[in-house]
Amino acid sequence: MMVLHISNYKVFIVVLLTCFFLHSLSQHLHCSSNLIECAKTKSDVDDLIEFFLNIEYLEAEFFLFGATGHGLDSFAPELAQGGPSPIGGKMANLDRLTKDVIYQFALQKIGHLRAIKRTVKGFPRPLLNIGTEVFAQIMHNAAGELLNPPFDPYANFINYLFASYLIPYLSLTGFIGAFPQLQNVTSKKLVAGLLGAESSQDGVILAMVEIRPGMLALPYNKTVEEFKNLVTKHRNDLGGKCLKDEGLEAPIFEGVEAKVPRKVYAYDKYIIPCPTTPEEILRIVYGGGDEHVPGGFFPKGAHGRIAKSYLKSAA
Repeated sequence: MMVLHISNYKVFIVVLLTCFFLHSLSQHLHCSSNLIECAKTKSDVDDLIEFFLNIEYLEAEFFLFGATGHGLDSFAPELAQGGPSPIGGKMANLDRLTKDVIYQFALQKIGHLRAIKRTVKGFPRPLLNIGTEVFAQIMHNAAGELLNPPFDPYANFINYLFASYLIPYLSLTGFIGAFPQLQNVTSKKLVAGLLGAESSQDGVILAMVEIRPGMLALPYNKTVEEFKNLVTKHRNDLGGKCLKDEGLEAPIFEGVEAKVPRKVYAYDKYIIPCPTTPEEILRIVYGGGDEHVPGGFFPKGAHGRIAKSYLKSAA
């Protein structure tokens, strides 16, 4: 009986190895007969992950400067790969809690940059503008009126939270949009981890804003809630998704007919964050709603094949 048991075990191992070999061989033959398609798939996935370096650079610099007055060049210069230093970054006038939270976010961003660069080739830091004039223009456009004095994200903690509210959500929705296109376990594991971190950052910022809904965002005659809704709607208008379809009143859940006033979030009807594509993200970070025209946070345009393909098509 023992001999029979061992023989069965050997047969099982042989069958298992044969199946594994045949599966590997079929994959190899498929790629051998479709070299262009396979290379394109891998390249496209790498390009997609690489694209998010632009947003991670932006977040890292904004959070580092806001919390410490210094950027990536002081904390991890090797990650910048010789790219130009950001324009306009400075330490924000933050309370102790907000400063600590933003500093933790900054350290997370440094880790994210390292993680992405370990997975794909990457590129040097693009030229970034995180100066007050960029945020002032964004807030002016969002409010639909000239804010006096011009909005300064570094002036106080509530302004800084408003400015921060613009950015992490882009990574969050971008990673949601990218995930279904990923082909291998390494890429999926990376983006799943980044997605979790981005959602926690967005949640913390949202919570810190929402606990003060009726507070006036001085010196402007607008409440914190009003300001937040203006920023969100402007961001969605530039990107061109979600709320353009649903409006400000919608059923809370699928199948519930009663409509109630709803806060302005970029969620779909299932209360799931809307996925965004690279071109939609570019429309927002460039500030003008056109992925072909650089500006805003990226005066000379974002880096990577995807972002540069839009600049070439415009040219």
